[in-house]
Amino acid sequence: MTKADLVQKISEKTGLDKKDIQKVVEMFMDEIKNSLEHGENVYLRGFGSFVVKHRAEKKARNISKNTTVIVPAHYIPAFKPSKMFVEKVKRNVKP
Repeated sequence: MTKADLVQKISEKTGLDKKDIQKVVEMFMDEIKNSLEHGENVYLRGFGSFVVKHRAEKKARNISKNTTVIVPAHYIPAFKPSKMFVEKVKRNVKP
């Protein structure tokens, strides 16, 4: 599902204009990105958490040049689904 598909479905279910829905969806994503950029986690009960994770410095191999590279410590965004969300997916997704 793409952002356009999401906007379409919400618009159909609510009867609201697609432009308004798209603006809300984009603002929602911007607020999550802004919060994570400032080191703040976002918790959505029943859905999951958008969190900032710290990755320690590590050594990595560049196998094409056969050299060792130091990857500096950094932060990455991550999503952790809620237990209820995980259970719904486990029960409902069929291979």
